Amino acid sequence: MKLTDSRVKTAKLEDGKTMLKLPDGGGLYLLVNKSGKYWRYDYRFADKRKTFSIGVYPSISLKQARKELTKAKELLTQNIDPNQSKQSEKRKQLNDSQADTFKNVAYEWIEKQVPTWATSTHKSTVARLERHILPFIGSLPIKEIEAIDVLSVARRIEEKGNIELAHRIKRMCGQVLRYAVATCRIKSDPSRDLQGALAPVVTKHRACIKDPKLAGELMRAIQGFTGTHITACALRLSPYLFLRPGELRKLEWRFIDFEAAQIVIPAENMKMKQKHVVPLAKQAMLTLKDVQALTGQGKYVFHGARATSRPMSENTINACLQRLGYSTTHDHCAHGFRGMASTLLYELGYRSDLVERQLAHSERNQVKAAYNHAEYLDERKAMMQQWADYLDGLRDGAKVIPIKHHG
Repeated sequence: MKLTDSRVKTAKLEDGKTMLKLPDGGGLYLLVNKSGKYWRYDYRFADKRKTFSIGVYPSISLKQARKELTKAKELLTQNIDPNQSKQSEKRKQLNDSQADTFKNVAYEWIEKQVPTWATSTHKSTVARLERHILPFIGSLPIKEIEAIDVLSVARRIEEKGNIELAHRIKRMCGQVLRYAVATCRIKSDPSRDLQGALAPVVTKHRACIKDPKLAGELMRAIQGFTGTHITACALRLSPYLFLRPGELRKLEWRFIDFEAAQIVIPAENMKMKQKHVVPLAKQAMLTLKDVQALTGQGKYVFHGARATSRPMSENTINACLQRLGYSTTHDHCAHGFRGMASTLLYELGYRSDLVERQLAHSERNQVKAAYNHAEYLDERKAMMQQWADYLDGLRDGAKVIPIKHHG
């Protein structure tokens, strides 16, 4: 006998019973237990007996349960298991509701970029995303993001006076949105219409000494630095090696080959993801051997003040320069050693390809870049020794004769 609405509504367990099954026909029945009332459908698929859970009464009425029964039987005629079909639909709905939020698309975009990024770039990108973007638009479906949403995120930062960061955040939002376009989530990037919506960035060049006389004064100041020995060694090496500040402070002992008188930094530790060889002048060798007695048993040449398992703080060299009386915004900063070397080496007559290679600037030809870490190595060895001698001459106040490099 078919069930009625009244029978379903009044159905209850008899005393001493734990379960009651009320059939409606065609395999559909109402299962009653202590927890509630549930619509079920028993069927066979691939020679196995299975049960399909239709829903809970009264959320699913008798009429709705019969409609779901009809749908399930239609699937069976197509050789589709109703249970598998239901699970697939649930997964699709879950994906549709979660996968295409700005947050998830952003993390997906980041994962695609990680192989080409330095570790520091990855960390800073995630940090900016989580601090400045996700709290405001992270939960929004990517399809609903409009230009005004991106602008409001960027203007929160602009209003605090950090114009450069505001532009970075707007650009990052645009990169995520363009990735969404590329992966067919949206048709166009709404942030493209924000050109000129933020105050322009005023370009600030890193403070850098470029005059030989001032460079000599700087070298004398460095020689007289009275901080900790490890820090003093890092400061003394800075002008001789002119590495990027992060590359210097994260220098590991395993990179240093005293026998070959060179440092070989693996590609994964370089900003441009290219292995880099740094020939060591005699002055640099002596400084490294000097600090080896203190840190040679650890990982880092210049470990942190609080933890030997970590590199020194990123602000250490700038703090040293400030102690020596140099304004790192107007006079000279940690990164300025690179600019100083570049300027003076050019003035000394060295070819641009030698200087640029030693600065580890990006090689546009990526095939060539994979092999050029040792390019001009003999010439660069000579250049690095002559550069160190030149700096010492400036420091000591000797009459320095410019070295004209022929080649």
